Amino acid sequence: MGDRSGWDPEMAAFTAEQEAAAAAYPPVRVTVPLAPHRRINDLLGKLTAAGGPVMAETTDRYIEAHGRRIFCRVYRPVTGRMLPTLVYFHGGGWVWASVDTHDRIAREYAVAAPVTVVSVDYALSPEAKFPQALEECAEVVRFVAEQGAAWGLDTRRLLVGGDSAGGNLALATALLLRDTGGPTLRGVVATYPVCDSRFDTESYRAYGDGSYGLSTERMAFYWSVYVPHDIDRLHPLAAVLRADMAGLPPVIVQLAELDVLRSEGEALVARLRAAGVAAETETYPGVVHGFLRATGSVRKAQDAVAKAAAWMRRVAG
Repeated sequence: MGDRSGWDPEMAAFTAEQEAAAAAYPPVRVTVPLAPHRRINDLLGKLTAAGGPVMAETTDRYIEAHGRRIFCRVYRPVTGRMLPTLVYFHGGGWVWASVDTHDRIAREYAVAAPVTVVSVDYALSPEAKFPQALEECAEVVRFVAEQGAAWGLDTRRLLVGGDSAGGNLALATALLLRDTGGPTLRGVVATYPVCDSRFDTESYRAYGDGSYGLSTERMAFYWSVYVPHDIDRLHPLAAVLRADMAGLPPVIVQLAELDVLRSEGEALVARLRAAGVAAETETYPGVVHGFLRATGSVRKAQDAVAKAAAWMRRVAG
């Protein structure tokens, strides 16, 4: 288990509980074929999705795009009035997790903001390669802007968000929409996002050995199957830290202290501000990558949701 004296006590307890639950199953490995590991990973992920706020209405929808029926789940915390729309992309290294594993996160945002959340089951790697998942995410946002009224959505007050690989997709979607005629977004919520394809940052050196959950080995695997060609890992819609940030909507970046991705998240904030983008950030001490999944027991996860919700209220209007 390693020394966890520097961890937030609630984070350490939550992680220990997760490890105890996982001990009943074969280890989840980052190796192809992923199918048997996906089943276990996502089963464990669904455990943390239990509980949380109850929605006034939850509906399952599909969007036809790029030869696929893209599954979306729409969360309404209230009915009878129009709320801003948050299109949400789940984390999972681009290779696993789903709308179901991130069900509680979607409901937490929906109630706290409040917003209507459209959670997206984009195509996973290695079956789908960059930029398929990104193009699907952008197409869902375009659909919401153009035809979302038929679903009862506010098509003008649009935000995108995501955690980890989903944060990467949210940022890349904002960049892609900026460069392809919109629609205009009110803001981007990026929680411990993947921003770059290098593994030599200060936080990778400090936290990459696997003692803190997400490791250098796992991130290298995720990049290798999401973007198989080395040269494409420099593409600004994959490694978003390499993009021109000018013209993006306001962004909130929330980071975990004990996370290999922290340094690139800090660099992202600096790049956004240098480009004149309104960027708000906070790093939560003593927590690890994925801490947002722990809203049921970790106060700092609850605080992060509350802060992002308050920010969404301000930028969405």
